[in-house]
Amino acid sequence: MSHPAVAIPEKLFFKIGEVCELAGVQAHVLRYWESEFSMLAPQKNRAGQRVYRKRDVEMALRIKELLYEDQYTIAGAKKRLANDLRGGKIKTGTGESGEGYASSALANEKSAGQRLPKVSNARLASSDGSKTAEDRNALRRLATELRELLSMLEKDSQASTPSKK
Repeated sequence: MSHPAVAIPEKLFFKIGEVCELAGVQAHVLRYWESEFSMLAPQKNRAGQRVYRKRDVEMALRIKELLYEDQYTIAGAKKRLANDLRGGKIKTGTGESGEGYASSALANEKSAGQRLPKVSNARLASSDGSKTAEDRNALRRLATELRELLSMLEKDSQASTPSKK
């Protein structure tokens, strides 16, 4: 990677304009990539707008790198991503555990099931109920993400509810 890493904000969801700004591409390019790369699959909210998760943003950045910097064709980039994801070589972003988020894109492609957080055996064995600083920080981030999600759901329900006079 010959370019500086793009700082992705700590948010639960991103709108298409935000992803375009982070990736430096136009919306129609991003929508085209969605049709070509099955691992780039944003969800849609109740209003029908695309909502991207952090792993989607990271995948868009990786696709851009392969196409624009490494000069891959669409077909070549698809093969490269599939091989990298299968082999666990691609790490478009890392969490605290050091695991790449892109590996979850392959899991999403194979299964629509929900990802569960990984818990170490040491944490499971700890029965005294004490929380580490890492646990507290993870809980704070989760609470922030849940508040953002709740806010989005409230906005969606207000937008879809017709006003009565």
